[in-house]
Amino acid sequence: MAGKDLKKVHQFLKDVGTYYLATEDGDTPRVRPFGTALLFEDKIYVLTAKAKNVSRQIEKNPRFELSAMDKDDRWIRVSGELKEDNRIEVHHAILEEYPHLKNAYTAGDDNTNTLYFDIESAVIYSFTEEPQILEV
Repeated sequence: MAGKDLKKVHQFLKDVGTYYLATEDGDTPRVRPFGTALLFEDKIYVLTAKAKNVSRQIEKNPRFELSAMDKDDRWIRVSGELKEDNRIEVHHAILEEYPHLKNAYTAGDDNTNTLYFDIESAVIYSFTEEPQILEV
């Protein structure tokens, strides 16, 4: 069962729309924007393509950190590991949540890659308040 604050993490990511996911490429950090955040079976899922560099980087080292800032100048930092879950029902759920991606992805194809955040740490920060450590 997910921690009590998983929905807060999910809602923060949904509200901001775009968050920045950091991975590693050898000894070089790589950061890119992501916009998918599906809450499904007590996990937050993202979608990318297996043909993209990010998929190969995650396969070699699944550790990640992400960050996003909202309109109220609060930001979230989430870290842990990304784990693959390419069940057809996950593909369908994320494509229903983000129908504009159906132009580039197809449920069950060899390129669609759905992963979930196995979260170790999630904190919401602010310039005016103490950090809010989330239980995920």
